[in-house]
Amino acid sequence: MYDLIGDIHGHADELEALLAKMDYRLTPNGWQHTSRKVIFLGDFVDRGPRQIATVDIAKRMVENHKALAVMGNHEFNAVAYATPNPNQKGEYLRQHNEKNFNQHQAYLEEVKEGSRLHQQQIAWFKTLPLYLDLPNFRVVHACWHPKQLKVIAPYLDSQQRILEDAWPELTLEGNPGFEAVETLLKGLEIPLPEGHYFLDKDQNPRHKIRTEWWNQQALTYRDLAMVPDDVIDKIPHLPVPENILPGYQGDKPLFVGHYWLTGTPAPLNKQIACLDYSIAGGSDRKLCAYRWDGEAILKPEQFIWVD
Repeated sequence: MYDLIGDIHGHADELEALLAKMDYRLTPNGWQHTSRKVIFLGDFVDRGPRQIATVDIAKRMVENHKALAVMGNHEFNAVAYATPNPNQKGEYLRQHNEKNFNQHQAYLEEVKEGSRLHQQQIAWFKTLPLYLDLPNFRVVHACWHPKQLKVIAPYLDSQQRILEDAWPELTLEGNPGFEAVETLLKGLEIPLPEGHYFLDKDQNPRHKIRTEWWNQQALTYRDLAMVPDDVIDKIPHLPVPENILPGYQGDKPLFVGHYWLTGTPAPLNKQIACLDYSIAGGSDRKLCAYRWDGEAILKPEQFIWVD
């Protein structure tokens, strides 16, 4: 059976506390359980105080066959930030501008940018699959989107890992592969109707909204929108077009991270659970896991967390 753990963001102390709470024990070969495995949902780095240790814990567990892991958007960004752009001399696949540096600074300073350890961790990030489609459940960092999974397929190997020569295209905005990665690792965005927009925290106009793509009962843009409370009234109560949501076939449970939820952990619906409960920020911070024991319908009592 499996214990699925949400976004850690460098909070290794809480990770160790959560593993101990689930009866994993630290051995000379890393953390392990006598009968269970962990599945990490990505986002190991950025923000937290012990990012190197977080990656080391997860990496050792995966290498010792005590865990599986998928890539989060922060691992994808870390690889792109560290990879020279073969099509633009002196540039990188993720621009080294002020915004991107600020998002990544804490990790770069701890790991020492360009160091051997940095290179080793980047190499490991590249081995992480974009998703897992296991016999009895699925795992992806942000959004299970059948159409985008088909788009991304040519860029992946047989284990759903990004091919080495695919990175430049997947980081180039405007390419189909770029949009597929954005959806799988950051969530589904949809354009607002013409003439509608809202201002983000930097007062930039936004013409798209990130959506509660799992919410099959939502009928309008406002119902679906994942935006701050102070701008929700800018989102129109207009019906969304048919088939704009990917849907979920519901044949087996699905686990995601990414969304910085708060409150008491619980399933999003009978077969989808988000395990990101904002350990990296906010007043109600939790590192959350789900203890899957084979059930087809997800249960609130299977969630476990540390504050």
